[in-house]
Amino acid sequence: MIDITINLLIIFFIISMFAGFLDSISGGGGLLTIPAMLTAGVPPLEALGTNKLQGIFGTGSATITFASRGHIDFRSLWPIAVLCFISSIVGALIASKIPEQRLAIFIPYILIFVALYFGLSKNISDIGKAPILRFSILATLILPIVGLYDGIFGPGAGSFYMFALLSLLGVGIVQATAQTKLLNFSSNLGGFIFFCVVGAVNWEIGLTMAVGQIIGSSIGARLAIKKGIKIIKPLLIIICIITAIKLL
Repeated sequence: MIDITINLLIIFFIISMFAGFLDSISGGGGLLTIPAMLTAGVPPLEALGTNKLQGIFGTGSATITFASRGHIDFRSLWPIAVLCFISSIVGALIASKIPEQRLAIFIPYILIFVALYFGLSKNISDIGKAPILRFSILATLILPIVGLYDGIFGPGAGSFYMFALLSLLGVGIVQATAQTKLLNFSSNLGGFIFFCVVGAVNWEIGLTMAVGQIIGSSIGARLAIKKGIKIIKPLLIIICIITAIKLL
């Protein structure tokens, strides 16, 4: 049983604030929060569930910030968000039956590919491009698959959402970041509900980290809107590579 002290909660708060900042721009906040909880002695399954709890506050806060600046069209995106939510719950159920190590074998190489795409592609900009895939296919198949993966495993899900929106739908990088936050919030929420059902959430740690997430993600989202591709693209590449190395 982990001994929760004020000092430990302060450390979690600070870490989650940095994680929220990262998540709102490029994703990858789990690279900070999950190892921090495991190091402190939080059991692995409980660490995943608690991470989903604090994550919904971070992605939710970033979503609100982007939406307030007009970067999210809820009327067209809410059905996709619902599909990602449902697929994430299914993914979490699958995760309880299949060892996640089997899935982890392939993910680093996919993330390296995504990093190379972001680094070498000349089609990524603040201005949208013509889509190369029908919106209906992306909405009903590709993005829900990412939601399914987020429920099963999680690392790199934000990068995969970004990759799909940028490369297949052709939206601008700030708009893609904004839409990613909404979809990531939906799949985080789905996974969180599953972990709640199985009782794998530390509420004291999770809610403390949620406050840090709200602060960090609000700052990060505003910076992403202001700086656009200058800050989003390099952070995406770095986070993809770091996540891949960590998984390898």
